[in-house]
Amino acid sequence: MTNIILCGGSGTRLWPISRTLMPKQFVKLFDDKSLFQLTIERNSKVCEGQFIVSNIEQYFLALDQLEELHKTNNRYLLEPLGRNTAPAIALACFGLPEEEIVLVTPSDHLIKDEVAYKKVLKEAEKLAGEDYLVTFGITPSFAETGFGYIEANGENVNAFHEKPDLDTATEYLEAGNYYWNSGMFCFKARIFLEELKKYASKIYEASQKAFDNAEQVTDNQLRIKGDFMCAIPEDSIDYAVMEKSEKVKVVASDIGWSDVGSFDSLFEELPKDKNNNTLNPNHISIDSHNNLIYGSERKIATIDIEDMIIVDTPDALLMSKKGSGQKVKEIVKEVKKDTQLHSAHLTGYRPWGSYTILEDKEGYKIKKIEVKPGKRLSLQSHKFRNEHWVVVSGKATITLNNDIFILNENESTYIKAGAKHRLANETDKILVIIESQVGSYTGEDDIVRYDDDFKRRGEG
Repeated sequence: MTNIILCGGSGTRLWPISRTLMPKQFVKLFDDKSLFQLTIERNSKVCEGQFIVSNIEQYFLALDQLEELHKTNNRYLLEPLGRNTAPAIALACFGLPEEEIVLVTPSDHLIKDEVAYKKVLKEAEKLAGEDYLVTFGITPSFAETGFGYIEANGENVNAFHEKPDLDTATEYLEAGNYYWNSGMFCFKARIFLEELKKYASKIYEASQKAFDNAEQVTDNQLRIKGDFMCAIPEDSIDYAVMEKSEKVKVVASDIGWSDVGSFDSLFEELPKDKNNNTLNPNHISIDSHNNLIYGSERKIATIDIEDMIIVDTPDALLMSKKGSGQKVKEIVKEVKKDTQLHSAHLTGYRPWGSYTILEDKEGYKIKKIEVKPGKRLSLQSHKFRNEHWVVVSGKATITLNNDIFILNENESTYIKAGAKHRLANETDKILVIIESQVGSYTGEDDIVRYDDDFKRRGEG
């Protein structure tokens, strides 16, 4: 069995913890592990390998976090843009043997009862082996209005239902045969593609064409080309296939599941102190109760505060009443109007390491850059800005036009606008430099790359 892991996400529901370039599945929320890493650990116990569907930015994050887990049997399908779950799953299935059973999971769900989870997976795998499309129905614990529901008669699906109002959700809960739609599936690759072709032929045909014209970047990395991806109609697996197929079964799943889709649900999953505040070593509390307090950069002090969400990051602070977490999306819409805070944190991650913006003012920008052992950046130049590099720790190998030289700790160099340059770490220790950008424009798109291999892989 292969685990197809869907890594899409816009980073809006848990802003400012999550951003477009750092969606919630890659944020280390639980015991210094991300939901993505927990998904890998959980499913690698029952699956022989992972097939990860993501965009290029999330691919970088996935690489780093899989390296931390020492997981090597991974394949990647990189989408230039998202077209929802039906095309994503189809593209992955085209790359697998026809009779391979796949377990399709989002990368951002929490499952706490792994013993029960293994049992439902065995049941789903058996049904998938009998040529059924299997969905996992989560046993509801309360009348949730934010999820779709599955109406069932045993393992047979009567109907799929949209997100209900509170009265309807209460009726579903009392009826006892309605389940939350988890967004997890199990089936043979062939069966899914046959049903997709039957009920959503345009998605099937466009996905097959996109797959056939994809670029095989490495043995384990397949990249879909932009024009072909744009030609695929956008739709979810539920609308395209599951709600129409006559081969659908549901496995009732009481597995300690959460989609961690809001700060209110995150609060329920985090450990608490004696006053029912989330545990946080930086939180000083006087008569404060039942609060979600998130932040690790500085002290957070509260006095007589109850039922609040307080999320502190280096560049944004969110405060909300508990119960209003679903409105965070509305805040993100406002943020987008005049800043880039919806998109990225001050720290960005790349395959070669990371950078942190220390200060960004008109005419200059200061960064801390960390380069992993044996890694390098692409050969590049800048049209509008000059750069000063100072080595804080480690040893840097510098390419500057036709020269190659070494910079040791406390040494520096100057990169003039237009000069071709590269930063590399050829040692076995992390390299840390401070980069000062000075010029009329210091945006991230003031880069001309010359190394075709790096440009193609998007690793600069």
